[in-house]
Amino acid sequence: MAKKKHRAGADEDEVVSAINTTPLVDVMLVLLIIFLITIPVVIQSIPVQLPTETNQPTQTKPENVLISVNRDGDVFWNQQLITDSKGLFEKLKVEAVKLPQPEVHIRGDRDARYESIGKVVYACQRAGILKLGFITQPAPRGG
Repeated sequence: MAKKKHRAGADEDEVVSAINTTPLVDVMLVLLIIFLITIPVVIQSIPVQLPTETNQPTQTKPENVLISVNRDGDVFWNQQLITDSKGLFEKLKVEAVKLPQPEVHIRGDRDARYESIGKVVYACQRAGILKLGFITQPAPRGG
């Protein structure tokens, strides 16, 4: 019987041709656990019936009041400059008692301060105006 000689490093010289998938499985399990925990948090929301809104063209009627606010905060009633908020309030009170009450349309410059437009809205509320609308520029078509 012949004895086989074993070298000390013979096992280490063999090339492993199989891919070790253990780290891959570990990473995939961690990702799966993370997704299982986070997806219900992202999906949960309070059930609310949201309104659907479409922009409708403004129906210009002669009795409608058009209030414009330019970028400097000047307020115009139709085309006439209103110098103070008291004068605006007095004109709005006159319109509020008419039957049917006219609509008030506010045209605010996009560079105007919110405060300037807010003062007009506040005056409308104090005067008892029921129908208040904001006039906007339609978005350009195409794209």
